[in-house]
Amino acid sequence: MSESKIKRRTFLKHSAVIGAGLIVGKSGILRAGNSPNEKLNIAVIGVGGRGGANLNNVKSENIVALCDVNGKNLAGAANQFPGAKTYVDWRKCLEQKDIDAVVCSTTDHTHAFVNVWAMNRGKHVYSEKPLANSVEEAQMVRKTYLKNKDKIATQMGTQIHASDNYRRMVELIRGGAIGTPKEVRVWCSRTPAGGSYLPEVKPVPDDLNWDLWVGPAQFHPYNPGYVGGCLKWNRFWDFGSGQIGDMGSHMMDMAYWGFDLGLPTTCKAEGSEQNSDTLPIWLTAEWDHPANDWRGAIKAYWYDGGKKPGMPSEAFNREQLFKGALFKGDKGWLLADYDFRMLMLRGDMTHYKSPKADELIPASIGHHKEWIVACKTDKKTLCNFDYSGALIEANMLALVAYRVGKELDWDSANMKARNCPEADQYIRKSYRQGWVLNG
Repeated sequence: MSESKIKRRTFLKHSAVIGAGLIVGKSGILRAGNSPNEKLNIAVIGVGGRGGANLNNVKSENIVALCDVNGKNLAGAANQFPGAKTYVDWRKCLEQKDIDAVVCSTTDHTHAFVNVWAMNRGKHVYSEKPLANSVEEAQMVRKTYLKNKDKIATQMGTQIHASDNYRRMVELIRGGAIGTPKEVRVWCSRTPAGGSYLPEVKPVPDDLNWDLWVGPAQFHPYNPGYVGGCLKWNRFWDFGSGQIGDMGSHMMDMAYWGFDLGLPTTCKAEGSEQNSDTLPIWLTAEWDHPANDWRGAIKAYWYDGGKKPGMPSEAFNREQLFKGALFKGDKGWLLADYDFRMLMLRGDMTHYKSPKADELIPASIGHHKEWIVACKTDKKTLCNFDYSGALIEANMLALVAYRVGKELDWDSANMKARNCPEADQYIRKSYRQGWVLNG
């Protein structure tokens, strides 16, 4: 058996351990309470929309704090959990002393702030995707977690990562079904609206704290078109990161887990005509990922706004597929989406040995439950902020490359494009006075 196959099988065994939720740390420390059965004290920040769904998934624990800038959302959650303290400002919420863990389900442009502040206070964090809205924010979230990783558990809300289909996809790829990995092409056909920042509408509803909704972003006057879900706000540069930030968090997760990707070394991107207010209507991106201990270098690609990769043959043609990931190896392809996977090989499968029973990645106990268990023990989460932070950094880097119109020679350690100093202005965001990212 080749060395690369041995290392792939070693990975599968390691994944089986993590997937089963077995303890892989050495400390044996229970992070919250004296028993894994003791309940966490959880603060849920953002309780409407996805926040309501996340709240429902952690309600088996003690919900001790609720926070939302929308008074109707907050009142509804408070009726469900009358013993929880309520807040409008998440910064005040994090001052509550008895909080063990935080669920962040706010608007995209405040995710990094809530995540970093909570981790700085020793709290476990579950965060909706994306973790961050810029390269600098992604690095700050990831580095803050790594500094505290022996004390806290984190998880990005890419819930589909817990599916059985993802596990079978990873086993096929890491087991060598498509041979030596070469490239992966990922797409989502959703097309954002484009346009400009919206005109002011008066009055601001009495039950909405608009100033706190805007938070650290550059101020824009109230318009109801900004609120009511991620598709409302994430097309605007100050509030979101478009489809690569939204669906890219989910779809690139397939590429990152399947090919064991991390931080890229180069990035280039192109898209529709640039607009100072809104993100591109379509975007394509390309990253180079260096070799690791079981595979060579990888090319990764992203397409949105109706752009798609070509398929390898008519028999494998899924042009109507709204989203997906196409993995290429030297012996064939694997096409996958949330709920299916399809192999097309050059020749037969005699080169492939299916994983042994102890190498299969077990069924997930649930994406939220995986995090809850990790908060109480030294068990691990699959989408912790190290793994997901690298993914989000790469996605945000694509937007930088799009804005400067150059391929970036990326030095992640120093947060610099070596060949493009003009990229600095897009790597970081500027915030309103009084708002601090690393607070």
